[in-house]
Amino acid sequence: MNTSRQLKTYPFSSTFRLIVKQRWLFFMALPGLLFFLIFRYIPMWGLLISFKNYNPYQGFFGSPWAGFENFQRLFSAPEFFMVLRNTVVLSVMNLFLFFPMPIIIALLLNELSFYRYRSLIQTVVYIPHFISWVVVVSMTYILMNPETGLINNLMMMMGKDPPNFLLDKNFFRPIYITQIIWKETGWGTIIFFAALSGIDPELYEACQIDGGNRWHRLWYITMPSIKSVIITLFILRLGTFLDTGFEQVYLLLNAMTRDYAEVFDTFIYVQAIQQGKFSFATALGFFKSIIGITLILGTNSIVKKMGEEGIL
Repeated sequence: MNTSRQLKTYPFSSTFRLIVKQRWLFFMALPGLLFFLIFRYIPMWGLLISFKNYNPYQGFFGSPWAGFENFQRLFSAPEFFMVLRNTVVLSVMNLFLFFPMPIIIALLLNELSFYRYRSLIQTVVYIPHFISWVVVVSMTYILMNPETGLINNLMMMMGKDPPNFLLDKNFFRPIYITQIIWKETGWGTIIFFAALSGIDPELYEACQIDGGNRWHRLWYITMPSIKSVIITLFILRLGTFLDTGFEQVYLLLNAMTRDYAEVFDTFIYVQAIQQGKFSFATALGFFKSIIGITLILGTNSIVKKMGEEGIL
């Protein structure tokens, strides 16, 4: 009987001893765990609003159930496919134009042998990350102002008739991706610098002894060493594929560019905050979440079939 009691209590006691022994590690992880609990898991309960005709006066529990009515309204809305198209186009631009840039910059800076130059360039490319989107868009408006903008004046000095960049919908997407690349590329290199710093220098020395040049060291040592980091970040990026950034798009959005600029984030804001359609907006957010988790699971499965580790 005593033996059975010991067997039953042993797993619990061993886990408790492990927690006590590593209590400071758990204490350090506590803020992060609380963040995800409060701001990620608890708000999931609010997804039930998408299945209700939510009324703020009746409250969360008093509002009547609507089933899939909000989703039917969503997919039949005349703006839905326009918003879906714009969001997908901007997300694809983010994925294939912005995502590689931190990798390229990190690889280029890693080739600099003079540490001071590398530190200076790193600092310069980090700074834009700390500038708010309000300031970035304001700078864009100043540079592209039809009357006093620097870019427009330079084009007129060259004898060209400058277009109105801010009101021409064909220029919205180039401006959008240029702003992101300028602002976030430097900050995105931090993770890749951390991965590059973990590469054993003896591998480079061995490659050089064998007659390998910089291209060989990059292709056969550097890239394979950071491949797992690139794959992990790529999979995680697909989880937010339909998140194009509310603040930046909302500040650039106007009536002339709406056909190319309206995305899910701004559409949700208009429906929920300006028009009070909380259930409809929640259904749209739920749709985004389903797409995100589907892309993560699908990509992770493909990556594992290719022989990589994945994230799950």
